[in-house]
Amino acid sequence: MTIGPGVTGLLGPNGAGKSTLLHMMAGFLAPSNGTVTLDGTRVWKNHQVYRHIGLVPEREGVYGFLTGWQFVLSAARLHGLPDPVEAARKALATVEMEEPKDRRVETYSKGMRQRVKVAAALVHDPPVLLLDEPFNGMDPRQRLHLMDLIRSMGAAGKTILFSSHILEEVERVAQHIEVLVAGRHAASGDFREIRRLMTDRPHLFRIRSSDDRRLAAALMLDDSAGGVSLGPDGLEVRAVEFRGFARLLPRVARTEGISLHEVSPADEDLESVFSYLINRSS
Repeated sequence: MTIGPGVTGLLGPNGAGKSTLLHMMAGFLAPSNGTVTLDGTRVWKNHQVYRHIGLVPEREGVYGFLTGWQFVLSAARLHGLPDPVEAARKALATVEMEEPKDRRVETYSKGMRQRVKVAAALVHDPPVLLLDEPFNGMDPRQRLHLMDLIRSMGAAGKTILFSSHILEEVERVAQHIEVLVAGRHAASGDFREIRRLMTDRPHLFRIRSSDDRRLAAALMLDDSAGGVSLGPDGLEVRAVEFRGFARLLPRVARTEGISLHEVSPADEDLESVFSYLINRSS
């Protein structure tokens, strides 16, 4: 996996290893196999890389008794910046935290704590920014602001990698996507490529209609429906070719004079989607 300038989304279900990978990239964990490098230099046991990396962990690492200002200022001083006060002021302004900066962090909402962590990660203006589930706990306005900030920093040439288990978050921010499943690299590409991989997989649909038996018989005549089962609650159809089935179902219903009461995906949870990707890459 190679991450370059711009915004890259690290996508995967909970427990896939996203946080572990980010911590290895930040030099906090040793890889059990292989190496992690930054511009050709190994990250593990190399304290110099901290000058070039900003990390926003998912877990809380903020002392509640400090004010937001004290927390970010301490990060600036730990980096040995020539003007830590100005660096802290600029970082807090970047995440729109000037007004509550003098309140203790323990009084902050989850979204505010996320933003003050981002400010601390940005205080030394690193070229590489690693964000672990950065949008967790944010209200809609805060999320939009952080999304705009990430996009603008990526456009300015920073290398930004952020993790998420929500496809729509990644779609709105990232130009490139890396998919991680069960500790394995499952897919890589831009959003359209990943969406195509997910869309083209076999889908399971639950369907209720005015005549389930007749609808089942008609659907079984087409190759896009790989399997049809009839139960007391309606049909379950395994569509092996998504686009073909999306055209087939309304056409068959119209031709047969059947009313469709419900058409819903039965396997759209992230675990099933990502399991398909990992099996495909095996």
